[in-house]
Amino acid sequence: MPDKERNPEKVIPRHERVYRSLRSELMHGEIEAGYALTIRGIAAKYGASMTPAREAVRRLSAEGALTMSSTGRITAPALSVERIEELASIRALLEPELASRALPRAHMALIERLYAINIAISQAIIKNQPVAYIRSNMEFHRTLYLRAQAPAMLSLIETVWLQLSPTMTRLYAKLQRPEASDNHRKVIAALKAGDEAGLRLAIRADVTQGLRMLTIE
Repeated sequence: MPDKERNPEKVIPRHERVYRSLRSELMHGEIEAGYALTIRGIAAKYGASMTPAREAVRRLSAEGALTMSSTGRITAPALSVERIEELASIRALLEPELASRALPRAHMALIERLYAINIAISQAIIKNQPVAYIRSNMEFHRTLYLRAQAPAMLSLIETVWLQLSPTMTRLYAKLQRPEASDNHRKVIAALKAGDEAGLRLAIRADVTQGLRMLTIE
């Protein structure tokens, strides 16, 4: 029996593979805000035809991750201060709730994983690697929120991250951080202690303070 019939769940359509790959690059800050893309370039990069590339751009534009001008120029938009603050407010509302729902399922293996990710964040900051910093920071939050078992809420937050990451890469130098956020250490401490109120406060502070630093001129 062909593999396609034995494992139908493993057969991902070409247009979906292009979409996921491009979305991952945007999510992790690998494409900086303002960087110009083309349908032809996307198709060539992922070994696809123009149609899957065009469909990926259409979907990501609907998610607010890309914009296309009347001349066909495709970019990840540079967000205004007002837009960054709006997205920070959404994070401040949803992410403490996700963390709270994750708390009852926070075993030691999860806490140790978060501690290791935080070390990677510090290393990315020391080495001045914005993409590695954004990827690791996102991994810290996502690893925790997966334990919440709330896929709809996590999907909403991932859409916010998707819109923010290209601008975060562009403005990374403004963070001026010598090490990982102290709020991450507070998150880990609250998880160890089973402190829901402390966990909510640490998450809210982390997602708002970091983004507000990007809005300082």
